[in-house]
Amino acid sequence: MDRALELRIKVEQEEPIEDPFEYFNQSEIVQRYSELTDLKPLGKIFALVGSTEIPYAEQLPLTQELIAFVNQHLATSEGFSFTGKMEEIVPCYNAMLLEAYCLLGLGKSGEAQNALNWIKQYQVFDRQEKTTWPHKGICKYGGCMKNVPCYIGIGKTVRTLLTYQDKVDPADDKVNEMIRRGVDYMLQHKMYRRLSNDQPISPHITESMFPQSYVLSLTDLVYIIQKSQSGDDPRASELLQLLHDKRTKTGGWKIDYIYKYNGYLPFDNRRKDSEWLTYLYSSI
Repeated sequence: MDRALELRIKVEQEEPIEDPFEYFNQSEIVQRYSELTDLKPLGKIFALVGSTEIPYAEQLPLTQELIAFVNQHLATSEGFSFTGKMEEIVPCYNAMLLEAYCLLGLGKSGEAQNALNWIKQYQVFDRQEKTTWPHKGICKYGGCMKNVPCYIGIGKTVRTLLTYQDKVDPADDKVNEMIRRGVDYMLQHKMYRRLSNDQPISPHITESMFPQSYVLSLTDLVYIIQKSQSGDDPRASELLQLLHDKRTKTGGWKIDYIYKYNGYLPFDNRRKDSEWLTYLYSSI
């Protein structure tokens, strides 16, 4: 087991941690992060988002460099933009970076609150709703909120709001209401199926990956079910059956999909059971 996963398990079991660097210094994953070079802005986003799966990542020099980059180049007065241009804010990247900030203890920062306010003002969860965001960036990249709100953007936003509720502020009424509406919208789709033909909504939505990238994966959907405590909802049954069917003969789960981009680091390979996924999925 990688020492970073050992650290995470101990933190989640509320065991005392005297020095996280005792784990970092022996972690292959942390070592691979430290060796990343020549990252483009997207690669820096993926590296930052991935590193936040490791407790105390905010103490790592690379993570500190990535936070400084995001603050200087990608954080705008309206939210996080993956290009740095305010008019090209899109739901998935804004949400992913906000979630990263929540996990890094920065959920109350000005940058994070701007991103949260963008979600509160402009994210929609229903086909009948139209966003009031005036810029066209959300219509360039696959039509994030054109005629039908992008399901990936909805899923990433719901995931992020659940993390915000858990790590930053459980008493934010607006966030809690958006979670309720967003989770219900996803459950109407049985979490991953199109209403029109019952087919999977997007590529990789029925595949496990870890850590996350901009695609919406089975791993994201399981996280949403767990955090929202929706496992007993009958509309989640097909997703849970899919998860059960993917369990290997050795009792674990494998990574199905590995995103390819410099800066995105998969925590396990596809040849054997993923220790990270098996740990995360076993509790559902």
